[in-house]
Amino acid sequence: MRAWILDAPGKLDEGALRLGEMPDPEPGPGEILVDVAVCGLCRTDLHVVQGEIELPKLPVVPGHQVVGTVVRGGQRFQPGDRVGVAWLHETCGSCADCARGDENLCRSARYTGWTAHGGYAERVVVPEAFAYALPGSVPDLQVAPLLCAGIIGYRALRQADVKPGETVGLYGFGSSAHIAMQVARHWDCRVFVVTRGEAHRTLAREMGADWVGDSHEAPPEPMDRAVIFAPAGELIPQALESTRWGGTVASACIHMSPVPQMDYTRHLFGERTVRSTTANTRRDGEELLAIAATGAVETHVEAFAFEDCVEGLTAILEDRVQGSAVLKVQA
Repeated sequence: MRAWILDAPGKLDEGALRLGEMPDPEPGPGEILVDVAVCGLCRTDLHVVQGEIELPKLPVVPGHQVVGTVVRGGQRFQPGDRVGVAWLHETCGSCADCARGDENLCRSARYTGWTAHGGYAERVVVPEAFAYALPGSVPDLQVAPLLCAGIIGYRALRQADVKPGETVGLYGFGSSAHIAMQVARHWDCRVFVVTRGEAHRTLAREMGADWVGDSHEAPPEPMDRAVIFAPAGELIPQALESTRWGGTVASACIHMSPVPQMDYTRHLFGERTVRSTTANTRRDGEELLAIAATGAVETHVEAFAFEDCVEGLTAILEDRVQGSAVLKVQA
């Protein structure tokens, strides 16, 4: 099969990713084999390719927003079924975190496209218990970004303790934030967007944000909650300063630049809370897909041919994608 392979971390423009041939994967016990139709392109894939997060598995095939068709099934899924494969590839199921229901914190977890081969390939295997049934009402290109950008944005909203009717700030407006905004609106929340790119601000306005500003602008009033999507540590104290007492700021990032020193009174006093978001649980994905099935979420997608994978990732790196980028593995 054809696959985009990372042998060692490096720069996109220096050929870190190469298109090559690999043997078709063979499913083991409890796994299913999937023909990949499309795979979302994600900023986390950039962190993998560029070595900004530790790479315990090399070579590795990136990609963790996979939509495809089952070739060899198991108990839940049969050949021909349409499934999704997300970032959380597998957990141990027996550690204290898993027992508490916090499988996203499992130290033995494996992750699609990072510690297990992912969807920048014509075929992929996944533990059947970690594959998702997908709503038939959402086409392949539109459902792919829900499997990471959507799930992590949804979990970050939950980490921020967002309640219906509140005012929510979104810092950065890329793939994940444009989905999270629609979930927040589904919950009847007001949404303020802070983002540095004019094209991103334009999209936020078109999608109905209640206020949109540049990264140096403060929202017009205190927010109840805020979620940081841009991997810029300086946004955390900025968001805290604009959040009401008792409010919460959550980061949706897997990698972030250093957070600057904060002033206790300006940024934290008044029982303001800061939380990180680590991976996701399967329940997060199931809840988000149920919302998507109602028609409440519509992803804005830019599609790239399989051969143009590097071009698509470069567009993300340069902030040229409005919404989500998706790789068309099968033409």
